[in-house]
Amino acid sequence: MTDNHRADIALLTEHRFEATAAPEGDRFFGNILHDDRLLRDALRERGLSAVRVDWARPDVDWSAFRCVVFRTTWDYFHRFGEFTAWLDRVERRTRLCNEPSIIRWNMDKHYLADLEAKGIPIVPCRFVERGSTATLSSLLAESGWSEAIIKPCVSGAARHTYRVDHGNSRDIDGVVRELLAVESFILQPFQEDVLRNGEDSLMVLNGRYTHAVRKVPKAGDFRVQDDHGGTVHDYTPTPEQIELAERAMAACEPAPAYGRVDMVRDNEGRIAVMEMELLEPELWLRHHPPAAAAMAEGIAKSMASA
Repeated sequence: MTDNHRADIALLTEHRFEATAAPEGDRFFGNILHDDRLLRDALRERGLSAVRVDWARPDVDWSAFRCVVFRTTWDYFHRFGEFTAWLDRVERRTRLCNEPSIIRWNMDKHYLADLEAKGIPIVPCRFVERGSTATLSSLLAESGWSEAIIKPCVSGAARHTYRVDHGNSRDIDGVVRELLAVESFILQPFQEDVLRNGEDSLMVLNGRYTHAVRKVPKAGDFRVQDDHGGTVHDYTPTPEQIELAERAMAACEPAPAYGRVDMVRDNEGRIAVMEMELLEPELWLRHHPPAAAAMAEGIAKSMASA
């Protein structure tokens, strides 16, 4: 391991974002670096040094770090076998934050069923397990949903995420059936409010809500990710949303040091959890810099409990 990788804490990233400076005009990369600078500064105030490291680098001695923090490992779902093997190795060598058990749980969207069983309102869902031969048309008919979203249970950045109805289900069937040979999918009713108001993301750091953003899809699309033209806006959530975000995070075992709760107003008009991001959440610390201190506090507590 080089001297450039010596510190108390490794902030995990991936090969696309390991550079210390963003290319000219690359605002997305610049935002990543801005957030990590805020976190590094907050950790430094607590006497902890941190460096950014590509999780897949073969020359890293992970035991040299006191803690490894998941930040922008946004290629893990494309390299899932490699990533899970890495996770198995590294958890035996150093402290992971968030905890490896909660990371594994959150990697697969079956976790939503666990949240629902604990009384957390979620967007309705049904799972289409690997090897299934059910057609999307039959699944829509069985569910009673006229329109739905289908996506892999292990995914990110809207990978293989499709808006499906009876009119296009046959076309999408071909793509999904091939993927079902190797992975499971989740089917959820399309939430109309996403087109009107977008999706709200509430950050919960060290157990408490800190700030929120609203993600809005571009005109003519339903995907809120900036990869697909979505935009991010400052947002003040309702007390109901804050209560739900903190309650959803408290339902996780073990308790995460940091995470994000994405929610929408569902087709019945209630606030419901769309997803929780505990593995590599975009946290928009730059939208609320004091949140970096809360995140640093959670990391420090996680290290102290080892």
